[in-house]
Amino acid sequence: MKLLEAGAELDGFTIEQCIHSGGMAHIYRVRYTEGSHEPGFPLVMKVPRMTAGDGAENIVSFEVEHMIMQVLQGSHVPRFVAAGDLENVPYLVMEYVSGETLEHWIDAPVRPDVLEVARIGAAVATGVHSLHQQNTVHLDLKPANVLIRADGTAVLLDFGLSCNALYPDLLAEQLRKAVGSPTWIAPEQVVGVRGDPRSDIFAIGVMLYEMVTAELPFGSPQTPAGLRQRLWMDPVPPRKLQPDLPEWMQEVILRCLEAEAAKRYPSAAHLAFDLRNPDQITVTERGRNVKATGFGSHFKRWLKAAGMHYQPSPLPVQQIEEVPIVMVAVPHKDVTDATLYSLRQAVARSLGTRPGSQLACVTVISPGQTSSSDDENSETSVQRKYLSGLRQWAQPLDLPGNQISYQVLESGDVAQALINYAKGNHVSVIVMGAATHGLLTQRFVATVPIKVAMDAPCTIILVKQALPFELLVEQAAKLKPMWNRDLDAPF
Repeated sequence: MKLLEAGAELDGFTIEQCIHSGGMAHIYRVRYTEGSHEPGFPLVMKVPRMTAGDGAENIVSFEVEHMIMQVLQGSHVPRFVAAGDLENVPYLVMEYVSGETLEHWIDAPVRPDVLEVARIGAAVATGVHSLHQQNTVHLDLKPANVLIRADGTAVLLDFGLSCNALYPDLLAEQLRKAVGSPTWIAPEQVVGVRGDPRSDIFAIGVMLYEMVTAELPFGSPQTPAGLRQRLWMDPVPPRKLQPDLPEWMQEVILRCLEAEAAKRYPSAAHLAFDLRNPDQITVTERGRNVKATGFGSHFKRWLKAAGMHYQPSPLPVQQIEEVPIVMVAVPHKDVTDATLYSLRQAVARSLGTRPGSQLACVTVISPGQTSSSDDENSETSVQRKYLSGLRQWAQPLDLPGNQISYQVLESGDVAQALINYAKGNHVSVIVMGAATHGLLTQRFVATVPIKVAMDAPCTIILVKQALPFELLVEQAAKLKPMWNRDLDAPF
């Protein structure tokens, strides 16, 4: 289809200008011809290329995007407005989102610093998690398809290669080959497995790798054989290319780029959590290594990959629900040994059925507990003290280091601090002690658990204290030294 001219009208829309001409579609700024229909935000029209030399995937991709965009919601995708008839002129009209694509940072003459990369990566992972919560996997994430708004949030573009688990996968039905952009495609996509949300995590890893090294982890293969190499090969460690890169960032990137999906982050929410809390990341040999993998190791992986059977993915929502981020609110003042014991038992039960889940241990202290003029009560000393207490409390849980984190929040409003933390880190379950006030008192006083239960964005588990009598003495001896009860705190 030839380019539409500025000023032309199509189904009640007036073409203003072509702002992008790509290999699969043209994108135009448009407006309603009748101003009374304006939706209150700027519009673009996407028209697929359909010349004789264009492949069938252009039409199939248009049908896929038309189907998926109508069911997607939230701030991380453009708002859908209208669509044209495939029999006449196919097009999609959607919200025009202003911002910079990731190409802006990747092509910049000066690389962004590592904390800026982490911030951008967390924003992208947050947008991807929102997509997965709607049973949609993007499957074509790349710098040109990720837009960063001025407020730092990410918007995902171009759903022509995407897969929604609740709708027919037209690309899988009609195209019997690997579908995706060669530079960013995940290993399982190479062998035709679509719909695994961890494929998007792999693509985020490729983008992070390029942002910190200015190199591509797997190059830009153009042949099926070149694509298949990522089934057993891993990239050069980023720190070999950039020695000043922190170990925690390499740990994150290489975990995203694992050839086996099961070894990557279990959800985009877990990835966003690590990028927002780099000081909590447990660095393994993966993060410390600066040597490229040898031939022998790659040969063993090749043999394993040759015999591997890739299974269809479960529903994205089901998969991410199996590995939630669980937050436990651990009080540090006026708390009984029985409550601390019961909280730990409740957390153990919750995590016991969800291997791979992330546990965030959180306590809230009042701003007045730190003082710059008093070394004993300085911010660093108080933070270290309560972090130590959280670690002692969690030690009997015996969790791997990469599954547990500790956070001391400073706020005069305990409930709101817990709610904000849960929202900002995509927490799925909050475990906290039930109020000790009587029912009569609760009618007049909104306790912290009540406030959290009213406004929390996720499931709340309220734990009543219960300590076996025979363990009372033993637990008291272990738990009492944890907290300094002289410090005044609200929770």
